[in-house]
Amino acid sequence: MSIARFSPFELLLLKSRSQVDTATLLLLAWVLVHRQHVSEGQRRRRLAQVTAQFRHGHELGPVMGIAHSQDLQAIQLAAEVVRKECSKERSLSIIHQAITVATDDGEISLANHYILRFLADLLNVTPATLSTLFQELTGKPLLPPEDPSRDTYWQQHDPEYHARQAQEAQAAERQAKEAQARAEQRQQAKTDKQQQKQQKQQKQQEKQRQQEQARNAKARAQREKEQRHREKAQQEQTSRERWQQEQARQEESRRQQRQRSSSPPPPDRKTRALAVLGLTPGASRTDVRQAYRRMAQLHHPDRFYSESDHQVALASARFQRIKNAYDYLMQTY
Repeated sequence: MSIARFSPFELLLLKSRSQVDTATLLLLAWVLVHRQHVSEGQRRRRLAQVTAQFRHGHELGPVMGIAHSQDLQAIQLAAEVVRKECSKERSLSIIHQAITVATDDGEISLANHYILRFLADLLNVTPATLSTLFQELTGKPLLPPEDPSRDTYWQQHDPEYHARQAQEAQAAERQAKEAQARAEQRQQAKTDKQQQKQQKQQKQQEKQRQQEQARNAKARAQREKEQRHREKAQQEQTSRERWQQEQARQEESRRQQRQRSSSPPPPDRKTRALAVLGLTPGASRTDVRQAYRRMAQLHHPDRFYSESDHQVALASARFQRIKNAYDYLMQTY
């Protein structure tokens, strides 16, 4: 099997003279890398001191590298090796060494608070036993770790907390103002864009309205022109008709004048009256009486009483014309 399949810590275990010592070395190195205000050289020297009796047979550098990388799989593997190969006393000894390494400077870091509890859980050491060991080694109780998510933690451990909070508040306020300003700018830009769009639409509508008015005016002018043309044509037609009528009237007048000049004069009233009675000019008074009696007998309305009203009316009109002619002739003879 190729060694490329193994992790760096697994390779260390394979090369180690004592896998338990190598596993314990990694657990203690993990605690050391979370010591505050300690240089890397100091960490390595301290690790060499507490593990001077170990029989791992390899350098400390690779182990420190794995601890710095926070390889939790390697750390869990180390804890399993220790738990499997060591007795309860050896597990307590490892916890003892971890507490010593974590509290060399008198204070325990927040990270090591959790690491000690994590190691105790991996090595099957109860929280009560861990607290007892911590009390015996440091003379102080193992208090619950402070919660870094709370403001009180940073107020105690960070002297610049209030200044930073004020700066963060100012930065947040500034960002909020900038965000509000950007939002207002976007809104203003949106409003300006809408206004420009509305103005453009209004201009287009005004242009369309003007074009429509121009088209209407042109159409109206065309209609007026056509109306004037029709009126002019109608006037010309009327004038022609009047001229033609006048010409016809004059022609008729000339024709009648020619006819009057070429035809004999119309008969006078006496001649017409004689004609009604069936007589000719030169008839005597006796001839008039006889003709009247004869015509009256023929055309008297009483003879047509059995006919229609129209026939009776015609007979009455003829009889009246005969009587009028007779009366006129009796006055002239």
